[in-house]
Order: sequence, then C-alpha cells, then structure tokens
Amino acid sequence: MTRTVPLVLAIALFMEHMDSTVISTALPAIAADIGTTPIALKLALTTYLVALAVFIPISGWMADRFGARRVFASAIVVFMVGSIACAASGSLAQFVVSRFLQGMGGAMMTPVGRLVLLRSTEKSDLVNAMAWLTIPALVGPMAGPPIGGFLTTFFSWHWIFLVNIPIGVAGVIFAVALLPTDNPPPPRRVDWTGFMLAGTAAAGIVFGLSVISLPALPPVWGVAATLAGIAAFAGYVTHARRATDPLLDPKLFANRTFRSAIIGANLFRIGAGAVPFLLPLMLQIGFGLTPFQSGMVTFVSAGGAIVMKFTVKRILRTAGFRMVLIGAAGGAAVSIAVNGFFTPATPIAAIMLLLFASGLVRSLFFTSANALTFADISDREAAQATAVTSAMQQVSIAVGVALAGGVLDVVTILNGGELGLPAFHMGFFVVAAISALAIIPFLYLPPDAGRTVSGHALREAGSRAASPVRQ
Repeated sequence: MTRTVPLVLAIALFMEHMDSTVISTALPAIAADIGTTPIALKLALTTYLVALAVFIPISGWMADRFGARRVFASAIVVFMVGSIACAASGSLAQFVVSRFLQGMGGAMMTPVGRLVLLRSTEKSDLVNAMAWLTIPALVGPMAGPPIGGFLTTFFSWHWIFLVNIPIGVAGVIFAVALLPTDNPPPPRRVDWTGFMLAGTAAAGIVFGLSVISLPALPPVWGVAATLAGIAAFAGYVTHARRATDPLLDPKLFANRTFRSAIIGANLFRIGAGAVPFLLPLMLQIGFGLTPFQSGMVTFVSAGGAIVMKFTVKRILRTAGFRMVLIGAAGGAAVSIAVNGFFTPATPIAAIMLLLFASGLVRSLFFTSANALTFADISDREAAQATAVTSAMQQVSIAVGVALAGGVLDVVTILNGGELGLPAFHMGFFVVAAISALAIIPFLYLPPDAGRTVSGHALREAGSRAASPVRQ
C-alpha cells in the first residue's frame, strides 16, 4: 500500500503537470488551425491558471464534504472532458472555455491527491510516499515540450489533448479500485465569503502576473488584476481572522514547521518555476535548437529527479530536514545559476550532465520540503493545509515566470531591443538568487524538526541507547 497509493495518484498528477506545459510547443499550430494568433491563444494558458487559482481554495472543503477518493476520481473525469473539448475546439472562445474546464478538474487533482496520500500514509512512510508523488511535478513539465513537439510535428495538435484520455481512464479505474475509502471529519459549513475572496485573490494575482509575463492583453490589465488580487488577499486575511470556520485558516501558519516549509518552498519555487520557461527559450532562440531538440535536452533533468527518489529517505534519516533543505536549496540555486553560463559553444553533453545533477538536487529539495510541510499537521488540518500549499504553489510559479519575463524585457531594452543570450543569462542569475533565499527560513528550524517523518532524531536516540555508558 505504501507505493500503491502514491503511484495511483501519480498517474493523474503526471497527466495534469504534463498538460500544463505540452501546449506551449503547439501554440502556433493550434492558432493557425482555429483562425487566431499565438499571442491571442496565450489567453488559453492564462485561463487554465486562473481556473486552478479559483477552485484550489475550496478543494479541501469538497474533499471533507464528499470524500477525497470520490472527488479525486471525479476531478479526473472533469479534466478528461475538458481535454476532449480542447481537441474539438474550432474557435478561440471554445478553446479558452475548454481550458477553463480542464483547470477546474486540475484544481481538485493535486491538493485532493495529496490529501488522499496524507490520510492513508503513516508519518514514518511519508518521505517515500512524497518521493513517488513528487515525480509527476518534476517529470511532467520536462516531458511536456518534447511530447508536444513530437505529436504536433508528426501527427496533429489534437493529440496533445487526446493522449490524456487513456491516461485518465486508467487513473479513474485505479483510483476507484485501489485508493482507500477515507473517513473525513464532519464537514464544515462552506465559507462562501472566504471562497469569493480567496478565489479572487489567487486568480487576480495569477492572472495579472501571467498577463504581464505572457502579454496576450495590454500589460495594464495585468497590473490592475494583480493589485485587485492583492487587495482581495488583504480582505481575506481580515475576514478569516473574524470567521468562526474560515475556508483557509491562517492559524495554520502558527505551526513553525509548516510556516518554514511553506515560505522556503515557495521562495525556491519562484526560481525553479522559472527554469522551464527560460531554458527552452534560451536553447531555441539563443542556440538555434528546434522545440523538439530543446525538449530532449531539458528532459534529462527528469532522470535526476527519478534517481534521487531512491535515496532521499536515507539522506533525511542521516542528516535531518534542516541540514538537507539548507544544502539542497543552496545546491539547487547554484545549479540554476550555472544555466547562465551556457553558450552555443558549450558541449550538449556537458549541459545535459549539469541538468541531470540539477534534477537530483531539486528532487531532493522538493521531496523534503513537501514532506516537512505536513510533518506536524493533524488529520483535521490536512484538507486546509493541502489547499493552502497548492494555492501558494500556483502563485509562486506565476511570480517566477513573471519575474523572469520582466528581466528578459529589461535586458532586451538595454541591449537595443534584441533578445539575446545576455538577457537569458541575467534571468537565470536573478531567479537563482531568489531561490537561494529559501535557505533563510530553514536556518531557524531546530535540528530535529520533522523527526517523526525523517527518523533523524530517532536514529540518534537509538545510537545513544546502543552505546555503552562510560563511568
């Protein structure tokens, strides 16, 4: 059961994470086929992110009300219906609405999938379970571009959505047959005011930053949406402090372990989330590679992520969460900065070797951070914790992409309007520096933080007990 549950969940989560990036390589082909432009079609990318942001906050309540397994399986079905609608779209409006439907399903899959895992896994097995569950988030974005390029080049763009159907069917069958039936706590009354404020906050920030970084609309719209999202967030915090049973309870952040893990992981994700945006563009624009070739180069980092899965628990047991996360954040930040030294003269083999190493340290960081996030969370808090975690992930990734896009724009203007390697190099250096800030929250953790999950303190205690007592 230790591996069965995360592997079943990973099927659906891989489909979602891959789909979120696979469309990027097919934008020109889709635009030409439905009679629009690639710039206008970027609204579809933004619409998907907005749907995620709107519905993630209520995912925890849905799981408590209807059961996590039922909601998870239903979310896969909604995602598949959206995929079929995307493939059948004949206009920009139809495509945008279909992507929104996909986002509604995706919004439930990730947080509810984590919730199923938390409620069916002992704390001592959480690291291994999270290692399996982290793979889709690391492999999916890397697999998306080469798979999208291959299907669009040799078949048609419709298949990048239709390929979701057999994966989704398998996910539903396995979810119903193999996932445990959960016994959620008595459902809370839904906090509609909180839902409106939280959804507006997340959607406004994600939409605004996405428009700023991927200008499908005038940038002023993005700035206005971001400010509206920030105002809604402030309104939600005020509401949540007064509400009897808020949708997402800020009191979760009183837990030091949860707070440090969330802050550190999202600081790091701002940088790491920008890499799938910056690296393929640099390889294509700066190096002259095709989308398929660049995808095959970047995909090697997924190999590093998979290899790390087999050793992460042993590393945590030896060093503990605090030391591992400090070291992994620093090492991963350096690996992001190294991208800023790549040039067309750099051997592809050397680039792939460094990307493989980058996959190792990023996998170590994310698996450890995800496990630490829930190390001291009670079963009753789990639904809200997974929703908070997923919502903040979407915001941090949007911030990272917007920041990277802003750096590219500024350096391009300073260089006379030509987007070249110096802009990409500066982008990597900036996001690497922000990722390195993730070290700070972990410095304040005690050495035995999350010991029931890592086993680090337990091992030390066992060693002391086995040692002879000296007189």
